[in-house]
Amino acid sequence: MRIGITGATGFIASHLIPRLRENAHTCIAFTREASRGVDGCAETRTIHSETPPDSRGLDAIVNLAGESIQGRWTEAKRKRIRESRVHFTQSLVAALPRSEVRVLVSASATGIYGDRGDEVLPESAPRGTGFLADVSEEWETAARGAEAHGVRVALPRLGFVIAPRGGAMDKIRPLFRLGLDGRLGSGKQWMPWVHLGDVCGVIIHLLENENLHGAFNAVAPHPVTNAEFTQTLAAALHRPAILPVPALALRLALGELSSLVLDSARAVPERTIAGGYTFLHQEFAQAL
Repeated sequence: MRIGITGATGFIASHLIPRLRENAHTCIAFTREASRGVDGCAETRTIHSETPPDSRGLDAIVNLAGESIQGRWTEAKRKRIRESRVHFTQSLVAALPRSEVRVLVSASATGIYGDRGDEVLPESAPRGTGFLADVSEEWETAARGAEAHGVRVALPRLGFVIAPRGGAMDKIRPLFRLGLDGRLGSGKQWMPWVHLGDVCGVIIHLLENENLHGAFNAVAPHPVTNAEFTQTLAAALHRPAILPVPALALRLALGELSSLVLDSARAVPERTIAGGYTFLHQEFAQAL
């Protein structure tokens, strides 16, 4: 297939594009920088804020665009987070009637479930509350608009992405460097982690299987509590994991962003597994 990639210069796309090429697909990058080529892509198309992205000549689109959620969530930051996901996806969908696109794989997040304690959360679980839940639901609704144009829509809900560089590890590693390598908050909150290799694997699986549509949790089958997460990571880094970070300190330091590590989402990939995907990395220790 000829596959358009939005967010093509981002963390996930930089690993996804080589995997797509291995499967004999051709990648077309979408970027806001006209002069910037993207490694592994046959073509680069510029995104203009005034006009919908040019999706002509494409069979599929993988939508990974979105403002980073790192940093203080000021009103301006919250606006950029929402607009870069919801408004951009609406613009992307608006261009589809003039294209040959048959499938849209549009990223979402397990943040849609909110803070749910020990409740097990398959894809059929109702949405939660909070800013990330609101944005994720609006993001998914915008993508589902493509169904009105006869486009198959698949929505991988990403969790904490584990990789040597980038993803969740970049948020956690600075705390370990400061010696704050124990649990975060109570440590009882569930963390829906996923290995970067499986993120790419799930996206490709959704692209290539025409019977798959709707939401799919792109998380490992065995979520861990934050206490398990930090203890296992500390063991891998040969650190003692004895100095916890109080929830209040995290909220003071990170503001609303602290919800990323303090909220509990025991998400499980029920539909993803039922749809035929086999996770390469199922246990956290093995993934590390």
